[in-house]
Amino acid sequence: MKVNIKYSEYKSVLICISLGLVLSFWSCEKYVDIKTQGQLTPGTIENYRYLLNNTQVFEAAPSLSDMASDDLEIVDGSAQQLSLASSDYNGYYRRAYQWSEDIYPIENQYHKDDNWNRLYNTIAYANTIIAEVPDISDGTSSEKEELIAEAKIHRASAYLMLVNTYANPYQQESAATDLGVPLVLRPTTEQSLSRGSLEQVYTAILDDIQSALPALLTKQQYSTLPSKASAYGLLARTYLYMNRYADAAAAADQALSLNDQLIDLTKMEIGTLVNYPLRVSNPEILLSKIPVNGITAYPPTAFRLSKDLLTLFDDADQRYNLFTVPGKTISTWEVYEGRYYYLDYRKNEGRNVGPSVPEMLLIKAEFAARNNQPIVAMDLVNRLRAKRILATGTVNLRATQADDALIQVIAERRREFMFRMLRWWDMRRLKNDARFQKNYSRTFGGIVSTLTPNSDRYVFRIAQYEINLSPEIQQNP
Repeated sequence: MKVNIKYSEYKSVLICISLGLVLSFWSCEKYVDIKTQGQLTPGTIENYRYLLNNTQVFEAAPSLSDMASDDLEIVDGSAQQLSLASSDYNGYYRRAYQWSEDIYPIENQYHKDDNWNRLYNTIAYANTIIAEVPDISDGTSSEKEELIAEAKIHRASAYLMLVNTYANPYQQESAATDLGVPLVLRPTTEQSLSRGSLEQVYTAILDDIQSALPALLTKQQYSTLPSKASAYGLLARTYLYMNRYADAAAAADQALSLNDQLIDLTKMEIGTLVNYPLRVSNPEILLSKIPVNGITAYPPTAFRLSKDLLTLFDDADQRYNLFTVPGKTISTWEVYEGRYYYLDYRKNEGRNVGPSVPEMLLIKAEFAARNNQPIVAMDLVNRLRAKRILATGTVNLRATQADDALIQVIAERRREFMFRMLRWWDMRRLKNDARFQKNYSRTFGGIVSTLTPNSDRYVFRIAQYEINLSPEIQQNP
């Protein structure tokens, strides 16, 4: 199917918001005028600056990953499980948890995939800026290049999240034939929405990041705005999930040369996060991104730490002490047992899943472990742990063998990034590695679901609603 994209002629920035926008963006007929506050002239560079400052658009990230990962456990027969089973309002949550074939069945029209929609919404806005800014009448060349560069970083990030949700994990030998996601890089041409290859999408991601780097500011006032550190952080993450570990470590090193700040959690009191910074000013965050589901403390959809995840923590780990709470904190009117993730509720804002300083340290550590440098790997891990583990616990970990170091690096990634999207991504990329290979099983409503290394359910199927709008989009198995 060919679709014709209509656009503004600089009287205003026109964006279709039905996601349909997602991909039905390119076939819908209704538009919304996006105008900025005050005495701004449509079509000027200031309007595009305001557009890029729209964090609701550009911070969007998927939430399905956390529901599918082994960080989460919903105890069968518990108040949480019974609540989720009693209504289909949060059906997507339990279906992702069960690794169901269809997370968003077509029977109910409200079953539209906000993860897919919001990421393509980001791409549509980024495409607007990239296409229109070169031709605006005011602004210097450097100002225009900076705006375009920021839009490219947001677009690259959106595509990286899309392929790690709706496409196979990257493998060099099959990337040229594996399906990617619809690659839309222009706002004003007739184009098919057929899925290109995974290689094509990753090439576009790398092209966006590398072409954006020269024009980006070294530092931004807020973590929501892309900087050079953001770009290098995103580049490191991209290379990691391409299994290009040396390139990932080099990019991580570049990011750390610009920002290597760590928050000292050992100086904070248990049970409170008064001194923990808000996301926009958090010095550890290289580029803020938040899941579309928002804050996670609503009882039925709260994130209960799995038994497996709990074994990785002890009472000296401030990530456990500060970021999680007992079930009685989640619900006072039903019996909620176990331990639940609570950072976003305490700060009353979405949790960051974007690139961060801890991620860069652990990317470098993973490369060192894979490069037979276990001592270097553990030094990097311990640099992070020194800001996370109380003196009463084991701050410094040791490894003399590369395999042991790698196992400890992956465990530290899991502790650091619990319910931050990356555990599911790591499960995907490591599922065929004998050191991490595992069969997973969980029960919901008496129904047992399993996830084997060769399962198709490591890739989310695209909502049928979207395919009905654009039938050329090929469905995942």
